Amino acid sequence: MIDRRRLLTAAAAGAGLAASGCATAMPAGGGDAALDALLTRWFDEDIDISPESATNLGLDRGARAGLSSRLSDASDRAWRENRARAIQRDRILGDFDTGGLTEAGRINHAIAAFRAGTAATGAGFDYGSAVGGGRMGPYLVNQMTGAYFTVPDFLDSQHRVEDRDGAEAFLARLSALAPNLDAETARVRADAGKGVVPPDFVIDLATRQLGAFAGQAPADMAMIRTLERKASALGLSGYGDRAERIVEAEVKPALARQIALFEALRPGAVHEASLRRLPQGEAFYAHALKTWTTTTLSAAEIHAIGLEQVAAISAEIDTILKARGMTQGTVGERIDALNKDPDQLWPDTEAGKAALLESLNRQVAALDPLLPRLFGRLPRTGVEVRRVPPAIEAGAPGGYYQGPPLDGSRPGAYYINLRSTANWPKFSLPTLTYHEASPGHHLQVALQRETESLPAYRRANGFSAYNEGWALYAEAVAADDLDVYADDPLGRVGFLMSYLFRAVRLVVDTGIHARGWSRERAVDYMVASGAKPVGAANSEINRYSVMPGQACSYKIGHTVIARLRAEQQATPGFDLRAFHDKVLVNGSVPLAVLEELMRG
Repeated sequence: MIDRRRLLTAAAAGAGLAASGCATAMPAGGGDAALDALLTRWFDEDIDISPESATNLGLDRGARAGLSSRLSDASDRAWRENRARAIQRDRILGDFDTGGLTEAGRINHAIAAFRAGTAATGAGFDYGSAVGGGRMGPYLVNQMTGAYFTVPDFLDSQHRVEDRDGAEAFLARLSALAPNLDAETARVRADAGKGVVPPDFVIDLATRQLGAFAGQAPADMAMIRTLERKASALGLSGYGDRAERIVEAEVKPALARQIALFEALRPGAVHEASLRRLPQGEAFYAHALKTWTTTTLSAAEIHAIGLEQVAAISAEIDTILKARGMTQGTVGERIDALNKDPDQLWPDTEAGKAALLESLNRQVAALDPLLPRLFGRLPRTGVEVRRVPPAIEAGAPGGYYQGPPLDGSRPGAYYINLRSTANWPKFSLPTLTYHEASPGHHLQVALQRETESLPAYRRANGFSAYNEGWALYAEAVAADDLDVYADDPLGRVGFLMSYLFRAVRLVVDTGIHARGWSRERAVDYMVASGAKPVGAANSEINRYSVMPGQACSYKIGHTVIARLRAEQQATPGFDLRAFHDKVLVNGSVPLAVLEELMRG
């Protein structure tokens, strides 16, 4: 059996944090005021060096309007400055006198200390992106990360075109894409010189996507179509043509240079996915696990937790399937048969994908009236279900959430990857929606961003273990507390499969990076468990190969939140609405901080 108390330990543990029934604002004067001024200054600095974050949060206005025409600096110089900044901040927080802090100040210090400490550790790795934030990993450009992947989607879905200035800012950002591509190409070349080359299959995937982007006619690119549509609605003309010229003259040559580098690296690339082959690879993976799970659990402990939970969840699925007369074969084989059942599949056509999206939006709307039963606070901002842009769907994850800005001027968005509807049998879709929308990511993130009693650096804050742990816990809220599958046993199987999938992730992520599993062994394990069909399993394992540790944050976070509920449910007078509000009121925090806040 796993010692669950080990889940308590994390570098962020803030001493003596008391449970709080409401969000705590910083009072004026004393130690709290000094800490708040320091963290606010750092937040402002981070926004100024990350224009994309400014846009995402709705902060590229007024005095910061100039940020709306810029992209983040991807150069080697900026990367080294970021690493030095992380080390300096960790030192400053370590020297900060916490003796005069109130409860609110101790919470802020504990959160900031964890973030600064992990960032400083990441600064010690002289390759990839290990300081934290974004899609941290050993390879700067891959099938999920890089300017070619993130910037077009950002310009299409987040950049505002509300007037001529917004249209001009779009063109300026588009022109900045080529320098960013070249800066990343130079850093990938430098990393290769240090022995850090992506596995052959990652190079193949990235090269294929780069080629697809470079081969696309500019007029067909989603970001340019969106610019033209928004500009035309404002009575502005010529912006589509100008954007197309920038792509042809500036962006495509830079894409060609990046493709050429990957093609040159490909003959010497190995197939091994494990971080163990890279410089300081084992230390990098330990850092990744700590960053993503916000615990000090070792890879061996996480692997064991995964194996235990896979067995338990598989047994529950087995019971349901047997009750439906499905008795032949392993649990994985029976789930595979369900995945391939024609009655469970949407047509893999554009019309079928549109109908799938429509059904998810209906599902979101149907759940909303039920939420007040279990939550005292609900977000004002709505959420929309959207399709992952086809240009990046080959490398993008199955689903992800994009939060609203701090001012609520844009709704939250839940993106689903529809490269193949075979990856989404009908019985598996409801729980994905509860995870990404409400009561999952959208409810939690939108509430956090709307909580004006929290300082801006807390409203914009996020930790994967908390966010993903909450979203996974929210799936059980829908299944068990709202009883959405009362008349849908296959829907409950879909819910349990979601949990099985996250438990399998613990096994395969640690299997690859700590135990030297091959990519193929990891795929086979995921398919045999029934967690995902082979196509989706291949994409998932590709993801874990370039974002080590992140996939472990889901089930570890869920395990902590579920255990906290079980503890408090055993006390007299337990109120589920009050429990949920208390978990959510302070926003996203490291798991050890959450435990101290809840236990008091």
